[in-house]
Amino acid sequence: MRALVLTKHGTPDEALAVQERPDPHVGQEQVRIRVHAAGLNFADVLARVGLYPDAPKPPSVMGYEVAGEVESVGPGADGFQPGQRVMAGTRFNGFAELAAANATDVIPLPDGMSFEEAAALPVNYGTAFAAVELLAHVRAGETVLVHAAAGGVGIAALQILRERRAAVIGTASASKHGALREQGAEHAIDYRTQDVKAEVERITGGRGVDVVLDGLGVFKASYSLLRPGGRLVIYGASQLLTGDRRSLVKAVRTVATMPRFRALKLMNENRSVMGLNLLKWWDDRGSLEEVTKPLLELVQRGAIQPLVAASFPFERAADAHRFIQERRNVGKVVLTP
Repeated sequence: MRALVLTKHGTPDEALAVQERPDPHVGQEQVRIRVHAAGLNFADVLARVGLYPDAPKPPSVMGYEVAGEVESVGPGADGFQPGQRVMAGTRFNGFAELAAANATDVIPLPDGMSFEEAAALPVNYGTAFAAVELLAHVRAGETVLVHAAAGGVGIAALQILRERRAAVIGTASASKHGALREQGAEHAIDYRTQDVKAEVERITGGRGVDVVLDGLGVFKASYSLLRPGGRLVIYGASQLLTGDRRSLVKAVRTVATMPRFRALKLMNENRSVMGLNLLKWWDDRGSLEEVTKPLLELVQRGAIQPLVAASFPFERAADAHRFIQERRNVGKVVLTP
């Protein structure tokens, strides 16, 4: 089979190559899927430059989520049949023509959902749902600040928060503000030209926000914007990457300046800080069903609709990586065999 291989750490052009690889084995209680679309996440970009510790060492095949048709079914994987349209969390090895997944992580596609849309659901929407619902427990009427609101997780969070009837402030470059409002944000801040802290204080009348969703890594600034009872959910640090290569100086500086949250300070200020790593959550729970099941219900009710920014064939994976790291996407980027 053909697969997109991370051959080494480096720029998109020098690190990524389409190669022939052995077909994956179909084990006990597993399903093998003929991949039509695979989700590209910022974690894949960080893995390419060597800044994602959970990623397998190169040469390796990345890719956490796929959508396609069941190609074959392993012993004990009841309820699936060849030709069935499905999506799945693959936990790596998704950027290939064939991908094996545990049956507990394979989900039949809702009627009318495209393969590209389905490939956007497990990781981005799973992360957003876990942050909004399972950790922050956002309630109707609360004010939520979403950093990088036009990205894959950001758009997912806006849609979920819209369904929760929260008041949302999103940060993104000015050209994306219309898209943020279409997806449910009441206010949009241009982080490039505006002072985010000053704008949040203006919008909230100096009260601050109830929840901040931070995948950028600006944790100190995010924490300072919380009102009493506020919750900060941190799930990424995409600001560590600038350009095609990792900057160790920038990474060390960013980590060194991250705040240390002291127990007494948190208690006295009535604030909470929560970390989210979906892969670790996946390991602990044994599957993604805790997030995918309610997400499918939201899809079927029309409350959320995965937004695909662009689709690239495997041969143009380098372009897809640049598209994400240059922050040109509004929504999800997918790869197709």
